[in-house]
Amino acid sequence: MPRCRTVHRCRDCGATSPKWVGRCGTCAAWGSLVEEVEELAAPPARADRALVRAEPITEVAPGQWQPTATGLPELDRVLGGGLVPGSVTLLGGEPGIGKSTLVLEAAGTLAAAGVRTLYVSAEESAAQVRARAERLGVLHPELWLVATGQLPEVLDVMADVAPAVTVVDSVQMLTDPDLGSAAGSVAQVREGAQRLVAEAKATGTAVVLVGHVTKDGALAGPRLLEHVVDTVLSFEGDRHHALRLLRAVKHRYGATGDLGVFEMTGRGVSGVADPSRLFLADRRPGIPGSVVVPVLQGHRPLLVEIQALVAPSLPGQPRRSAQGVDGGRLNLLLAVLDKRVGLSLADAEVYVSAVGGADAGGPATDAGIVLALASARSGVALPADLVACAEVGLGGELRQVVQLPRRLAEAARLGFTRAIVAASDAIDVPGLAVQPAATVEQALQLATGPAPRLPPRALPRSGARERRSTS
Repeated sequence: MPRCRTVHRCRDCGATSPKWVGRCGTCAAWGSLVEEVEELAAPPARADRALVRAEPITEVAPGQWQPTATGLPELDRVLGGGLVPGSVTLLGGEPGIGKSTLVLEAAGTLAAAGVRTLYVSAEESAAQVRARAERLGVLHPELWLVATGQLPEVLDVMADVAPAVTVVDSVQMLTDPDLGSAAGSVAQVREGAQRLVAEAKATGTAVVLVGHVTKDGALAGPRLLEHVVDTVLSFEGDRHHALRLLRAVKHRYGATGDLGVFEMTGRGVSGVADPSRLFLADRRPGIPGSVVVPVLQGHRPLLVEIQALVAPSLPGQPRRSAQGVDGGRLNLLLAVLDKRVGLSLADAEVYVSAVGGADAGGPATDAGIVLALASARSGVALPADLVACAEVGLGGELRQVVQLPRRLAEAARLGFTRAIVAASDAIDVPGLAVQPAATVEQALQLATGPAPRLPPRALPRSGARERRSTS
């Protein structure tokens, strides 16, 4: 009989401990160690080991790989063009966020393009998956389907079908009977992922694994598999909003800076080609406490509306609420307004929100937040054609931000004509009157002052934009 031992393995980082402890000594996660039994394999004799030689890196043959487009532009944007043959991609997200809908739609689109695709459903029956595929409009003969959670059966089907792309939904439900542990355990998830990675490298099929993760990083979350796979995608969003964001946390075949924006509809997920217009679709100009800020998600500029509300507070500690912006940053800006501008909100409840479920964190939104707070306090609305983009220092000064030309170009494209930036960030943008301000106080004066005249050379571009909107 093979020798076995009992170890306690961290489900977050994979580190082992001979006994259970409350806190992992490697990643410092609390309550993440789970017990598992592993076999001790006898080490091979030295004579039986294969001889491995090193070679100069200049003599290594370069790999020839060409990504296969999934047919979903927003997904291909994040993947850097598509799925690479032989790669393993992990799509993680909270249950019910829309991961299965996204991968099934991508699988059906690939099949319609002539790419043989295998969809492994370890959670739902074949009839349930077919019904969803029919609703999404992705029924196609090149989309093969098998409903099983047995890892040996999945590997046999992959060898029989020989797909170019294999989707496994989800990796937590795969089980290997030889291990003897329950589905979803650390040992089962790790073993299933390693077997699928080996199969992908040996056959050249691109494998997409779907993994569930809870808010507290529950059992067998995707973090356990990050070091095994080539690409880790995070599918995020608020269930109360239709917007979904796709980010690449790890990507061995490209950059991790791009962002994919999707919208959940009755017919599945649809890519949003112009997310800035979606964020501003329901905006009502002329409301105090509202301002638009250009944020940068990876390499993608987006326009997001920041709303602030100042209300009377009951005796005691006033409430501060921040949604989509950093709460600590909000407290800092409130202190700057009090000490540097003389605008105190200590006796009021303050609510600041990035509308639409967008993430407007980062220092580039500081100027927009202070303008929105001042507008909400005074009850005077800011100009509807104004954007603000600058960091606010503790001295009340405005500081420059990264990639400002790309941010302001997006604002000019959507018809905004005024921009308040830091004095050291003054640039020339066609169609946009850039107003530099050295301090928060100057920014407030510029926001409430008369609209500046656009540079003469920017007028033809503005007229062209008006003609396009009219047509």
